[in-house]
Amino acid sequence: MITSPQIVASADGTPIAYESTGDGPPVILVGGAFNDRTTVSALAATLAPHVTAIAYDRRGRGDSGDNAEAFEVEREIEDLAALITAVGGRVSLFGHSSGGILALEATARGLPVERLAVYETPYVTGGLRPLPAEGTGEQIRALIAEERRDDAVRLFLTEQVAVPEQMVDAMRASPAWPFLVGLAHTLPYDVAVCGPHLALPAARLANIDVPTLAMAGAASPAWFPAAAEAVADAIAGASYLIVEGQDHGVLHNPEALRQPLLDYLR
Repeated sequence: MITSPQIVASADGTPIAYESTGDGPPVILVGGAFNDRTTVSALAATLAPHVTAIAYDRRGRGDSGDNAEAFEVEREIEDLAALITAVGGRVSLFGHSSGGILALEATARGLPVERLAVYETPYVTGGLRPLPAEGTGEQIRALIAEERRDDAVRLFLTEQVAVPEQMVDAMRASPAWPFLVGLAHTLPYDVAVCGPHLALPAARLANIDVPTLAMAGAASPAWFPAAAEAVADAIAGASYLIVEGQDHGVLHNPEALRQPLLDYLR
């Protein structure tokens, strides 16, 4: 587990906690839903010492502050901007899942990014999975307001992520479930980052003019590779890569990402 973080203030004053490891070009690791800096720390260690890997707590997580009542996606873009300034002024980004969408949005909006890599951004293309029910984000926020955090996590997983109910039942019986419930209050942020309909914003992605790598796991449901390929198609010159033997839980097997990321980001 990463400890003793450094702190940078975002534009609205919210403290953002981060840790750096390794030596070389800086790469910020952006986790998705149910992730804080501890869940990307193994990947940071795997990439070091060839790069300086920066793991951070997105707002509302870990040692970072929060401003839930005034949350907008722009606040998370500002958090990344402050972090980029703190670690040298220009970086590469790696984003996992909704963290990949956040990295894409930050780059499209002109943050100083050298290279960009994303893994399984959860856009829905080609009707390959059901879309979230209308109002899912609002229901999640209402459940959190009622302190029904367990129900909020279940709704997010089944509706927003399309995890089968029997798999969610198995997750609820696992030791990891309390960690997920502990981050329930941040789920509306991920819904906002992804957009209510999980639609790929091709016109906005076309603004990205930095080298980009879109990845997916060969063992993932078909909608993840399809989304990765669509991301690569939307960005001029972007590359598309399938990581053999991996699924959406690739952060638990960071060695699988080591060579693809180092080959691309260095």
